[in-house]
Amino acid sequence: MCIIGDAGLPRQKSVLAPLAPLKKMLYLERRCSLLNLSNKKEFVADFAVCLKETQISILVDYKGLNVESMTQLRSELRKEGVQLAVVKNTLLGMASEGTDTALMKDFFKGPNAIATCKDDPVAPARVLVKFAEDNDKLEIKAGTMNGKVLSVDDIKALAKMPSREVLLAQLLSAMNGVPTGLVRVLSGVPRAFMTVLSAISDQKEAA
Repeated sequence: MCIIGDAGLPRQKSVLAPLAPLKKMLYLERRCSLLNLSNKKEFVADFAVCLKETQISILVDYKGLNVESMTQLRSELRKEGVQLAVVKNTLLGMASEGTDTALMKDFFKGPNAIATCKDDPVAPARVLVKFAEDNDKLEIKAGTMNGKVLSVDDIKALAKMPSREVLLAQLLSAMNGVPTGLVRVLSGVPRAFMTVLSAISDQKEAA
């Protein structure tokens, strides 16, 4: 499971245990600069799990956003099941080793936030692209998915695709339509066959 461990407190007395994973991550973000070496290793190990489980990672530069805008962005992403983490580039580099996210390590510069989602790869792209269109302070830098680096144009194209729920609905609709169509075809065969036989019979009688 993608659950960030308590990087600042002993596990047996963690104050984060009752918190949801997202709130836990936000708490840890504020403590990142205060972590000692041992705690940083623990944080990196836990965050690496998130990066291994995600279907997509999108890196953004948030330096121009104020607190209100950042809160709004987090809220919109959270509604779609997307996590947005502000992590120091050094820790992100260590946590991303062996994952697709490491493919965009050249972008680990400046104030970065990373959006991840393990259920719907379209969701983070759609929310971030829409938010960036309405707020030019947010800069989409790059992304990774299926072992490939995504450019900004790739992410914009992905944002236009139907959501996971829509695709599933379309698939179910198509699957439901197959038996119906097949029945119609099969039921039409005897009728067509009888029509041909009737026409042949009429021709013989006329002759």
